[in-house]
Amino acid sequence: MPGFVRRTVTIAPGHARPADGLEWAEALVLVAHGAVELECAGGSARRFAAGSLIWLRGLPVRALRNPGPGDAVLVAVSPGGPPGAPIT
Repeated sequence: MPGFVRRTVTIAPGHARPADGLEWAEALVLVAHGAVELECAGGSARRFAAGSLIWLRGLPVRALRNPGPGDAVLVAVSPGGPPGAPIT
């Protein structure tokens, strides 16, 4: 059974993080604090509040934007660690 890797990404209020498809390809993402807007390649956007779970695979996301006022904290869990390793 493959292991998993956890990482935390913080986006400051009013800032955006370009969406790299490889970075999020297999990740299940929890909006742990604040809110994030997924800006799609076609210009539309969808907002997700704290507690939301997001699966980005196959979505045409251009950027992850924090509408503020506080930090948006995302916790992503994806496969990739050695088998049997704890989620770190």
